[in-house]
Amino acid sequence: MALASFQYQRIPAEAEPLRADVRSFLATALKDRSALRRADSWMGADPAFSRELGQRGWLGMTLPRQYGGHDAGPWARYVVIEELLAAGAPVSAHWIADRQSGPLILRYGTEAQRQKYLPGICKGEVYFCIGMSEPNSGSDLASIRSRAVRDEAADDGSWRLSGQKVWTTNAHHAHHMIALVRTGPSTSDKAARHEGMSQFIIDLKAPGVTVRPIRDLAGGEHFNEVYLDNVRLDADALIGTEGQGWEQVTAELAFERSGPERFLSSIALLHTLIDSVAAQPDALQANAVGRLSARLVVLRQMSLSVTAELADGGHPAWAASCLKDLGAAFEQEIPELAQQVLDVAPTVDGGSDHAQVLAALMQMAPSFSLRGGTREILRGIIARGLGLR
Repeated sequence: MALASFQYQRIPAEAEPLRADVRSFLATALKDRSALRRADSWMGADPAFSRELGQRGWLGMTLPRQYGGHDAGPWARYVVIEELLAAGAPVSAHWIADRQSGPLILRYGTEAQRQKYLPGICKGEVYFCIGMSEPNSGSDLASIRSRAVRDEAADDGSWRLSGQKVWTTNAHHAHHMIALVRTGPSTSDKAARHEGMSQFIIDLKAPGVTVRPIRDLAGGEHFNEVYLDNVRLDADALIGTEGQGWEQVTAELAFERSGPERFLSSIALLHTLIDSVAAQPDALQANAVGRLSARLVVLRQMSLSVTAELADGGHPAWAASCLKDLGAAFEQEIPELAQQVLDVAPTVDGGSDHAQVLAALMQMAPSFSLRGGTREILRGIIARGLGLR
């Protein structure tokens, strides 16, 4: 039954005309953006660019008009994000808010939360990050220890939250974090490990919140540690139902693991590789480019099929995990193959566009199989989907 998740899917014809508009805009907006900067697309934050997308109606596209959205279908949004990523646009500032925080708040949030947060997301002015992973937990979310408890000193239903999150992408740029924390009693019962969790919206400027960037091998500071020291949360900071956080976050992760960003992180290097071998590649180069291109087509088709399932109201956690696992492997193999078929020394200090992009992605690629869930976690989900555990 799980294999039925991958059905052939094409973007509907009515969504395709938007592609020309997006390409025309990007040709002008990114004309001075170097190949090296394009390699950092969905990790590159540019608030002005995000606001421009919001003004054009290309953020929060699927959200209702009453909240600033455009009631667009998922395919229109897919066309926009595919073009943004393929061109190497700087989408990081708004990315998580547009991809999953907005839909999560729409689905599980209160009307007050929708009115408060969704219009700013659609304008490209309100940014979110995700508080899931923790020290000594990693991708095993069932082992998180951050905890929110009712504030006994208050009678307004508020909470007090303490704990720590780590590998929190873009927390240093974000205004808010949606965090998964414990609100119920801890348990050693393996069957109940996913119970007693809830999700909260946290103001990252609130007293008791400390954000510390983690510098990576490439010199970037995309990941962060977030310390939560007795942070006061209003009663309306809770998203959805207390104790139902695991169900909510599972639905959220399907959005995180199913989009084109899960196989386009290294696309800038494929572009420079093709440009470098030009019109007369040797047999090894032609074979490498052909293999990579064929895999890219397959991964895109998998992504389209998962998007269709999400659009129909499904919960394709198994299929999204397959795409994320295979996509990360593809993204990591592009730098390896590029080194094998073209004798270019990687360098970020001068050199050709290809040499610079190669150097950058060689350093970033190890993280591709960590963010959004490690291979071990993903393959556990896949095994359950196949009935093997």
